[in-house]
Amino acid sequence: MDSLLQPIYQSIVAGDAAGTKAGVQAALDARLNPAIIVNEGMVAAMREVGRRFEAGDYYTPEMLIAARAMQAGMALLKPYLLQGEVKSAGKVVIGTVKGDLHDIGKNLVSVMLEGAGFEIHDLGVDVPADKFVEAVRAHAPDILALSALLTTTMPTMQATLESLQQAGLRDKVKVMIGGAPVTQAYAEQIGADGFSPDASRAVGVAQSLLQG
Repeated sequence: MDSLLQPIYQSIVAGDAAGTKAGVQAALDARLNPAIIVNEGMVAAMREVGRRFEAGDYYTPEMLIAARAMQAGMALLKPYLLQGEVKSAGKVVIGTVKGDLHDIGKNLVSVMLEGAGFEIHDLGVDVPADKFVEAVRAHAPDILALSALLTTTMPTMQATLESLQQAGLRDKVKVMIGGAPVTQAYAEQIGADGFSPDASRAVGVAQSLLQG
């Protein structure tokens, strides 16, 4: 790994936001390609964070702290990315469904996807089906990601898919779902395209949906 990328990688894995910003600034000052900073520094770091989470070495707090550190670095990189130097991995509209106010899982998925180069439009929490449909129409995303942490709000996922169908948009977007009570079987039952059991695996699911 490039000596300029090492401090960025280590800072994100350690959850050090100030260190991440300093590392990104130093890499930009040295005229390092922003795409290399993102892919070889930040994405690699978040991949390691995800690996540690799956191995049981990291828990949700560590993932959140690492995610915040990555976002601090991303904020510096955004202007360069917007200049078109870095190709987006895809566009994602994400939100927690109506009746559900939980956002930690959704926020983690957003950050993991952003770290992997996806462009994120976050609709927040308590999002009704028609708002998801409006967002799909407005942003033309590659993926619509729905989150639910309560079994009582899971039916809104099905309602959202039905609303997309009625609006003639269902075949225009891949839908992935997730959240503590959500299962692969439920995803298949309602006709979702993908399911992720946790934030660390959401990136792989999103990437496979776009390749499929």
